[in-house]
Amino acid sequence: MTWNGGAIEAAVTPLLPGFAAELVAEIDSTNAELMRRARAGFMAPTLLAAERQTAGRGRLGRGWHSAAGDSLTFSLGLPLAPADWSGLSLAVGVALAEALHPRLALKWPNDLWFEDRKLGGILIETASLAAAQAPRYAVIGVGLNLRPPPGEGLSTPPAALDELLPSAAPGDILLRVARPLVEAVKAFEIHGFAPFRSRFNARDALRGRAVVLSDGREGTAAGAGESGALLVHTAAGMASVSSAEVSVRPAVNGP
Repeated sequence: MTWNGGAIEAAVTPLLPGFAAELVAEIDSTNAELMRRARAGFMAPTLLAAERQTAGRGRLGRGWHSAAGDSLTFSLGLPLAPADWSGLSLAVGVALAEALHPRLALKWPNDLWFEDRKLGGILIETASLAAAQAPRYAVIGVGLNLRPPPGEGLSTPPAALDELLPSAAPGDILLRVARPLVEAVKAFEIHGFAPFRSRFNARDALRGRAVVLSDGREGTAAGAGESGALLVHTAAGMASVSSAEVSVRPAVNGP
């Protein structure tokens, strides 16, 4: 793909001294690679993009396979020490959606949607640094469909950025989101989820809709709470859903 590595580094380095942007033709997973480096002691802030991933991963261990030109997959790794990690994936989603297109919606906790179809996903992992008081090394993985992938076997139909940005090259998209993403992560480190709550709720794809939780509870989604938990009006009252193991889907209406 057309690579804007120099421009990305010029945009991001003032925020992250020592930052480097890298592009590889093929890799198992950009997240896995940055986690391997972190465990080996390499903790420099890095954006690693791949033209093709052979073993990409999504939330709950789901696969995210990418062919060259069909998707944009990248990971941002950096030392991070927020007081509370809750809501980081939502803040990342806000930054990406705002940088990409006004019509993009966010589906709690880590998906980008367009017209009720999944356009992208976010996976955040962390590794401990050697020093007891040191920040953790956060790896923020992002996968965006550039062209619609096959929808067979997917619980949510896929969408793609070429529906919204038909002329945008992958390198241009990466340049478009790199600095806003870093700005958002740094703001989250200082202020937590609070500055992002209203911005997330303005794009919340589930807000006001009937939903079913993976534990069987049903209710109406009511946006994200102060810490980024999903609020759901249920028959038993307001539920606050924060576990990463909770899957939320729009309820299917009967005949």
